[in-house]
Amino acid sequence: MPVTTARQKVVAYLKKNRAVSAAQIGRALNMSAANVRHHLSVLCSDGRVSAIGETRKGGRGRPVKLYGLSGSLFGNNLAFLADGLLSEFLKRLSPTKQEDVLRTLARQLATDSKITEAQGMSKRLASTIENLNQLNYQSRWEAGAQGPRIIFASCPYSAIIEKHPELCKMDATILATYLNSDTRQMAKIEKGMGICIFAIK
Repeated sequence: MPVTTARQKVVAYLKKNRAVSAAQIGRALNMSAANVRHHLSVLCSDGRVSAIGETRKGGRGRPVKLYGLSGSLFGNNLAFLADGLLSEFLKRLSPTKQEDVLRTLARQLATDSKITEAQGMSKRLASTIENLNQLNYQSRWEAGAQGPRIIFASCPYSAIIEKHPELCKMDATILATYLNSDTRQMAKIEKGMGICIFAIK
């Protein structure tokens, strides 16, 4: 895809040159310092670029921030590794043992929860959403005719969920652990589309 916008040019420059200042980018791309700072601010806020250090000319004066691409843009093999490990591990277990392992894993993921049974349901739901969003679910809850529902706009396991639908059961156990209530999956994100919905029983 051809580089057409100033922001794309900044990203392309950062791909080739790690740890550079706004002034260096401006000189290389013939852009004003104000424009470069604006683009860097936007790129930092959406997670594509990070301030990765500081430098001083000759070791003196005010420190100058250095920028580089965020690690997420370089890619990794974590999904491939997770798929391989999960497949290899689970195929050695009986279906019952697989469910036991996934329940244990779900409870481990929910261990940092400060939610208590003494809290009312609405407070537990709010705390659950806060915890889930720290785990990258982009979740929210809403009231429904049959009771509250938890909605995920994102699946943290989207790269491997098609091969491992059992992770949806793990999600249900995480919710049950947080809320001390059974849950039922009503809809799921498929091929990166749609939302995932769990009804609270």
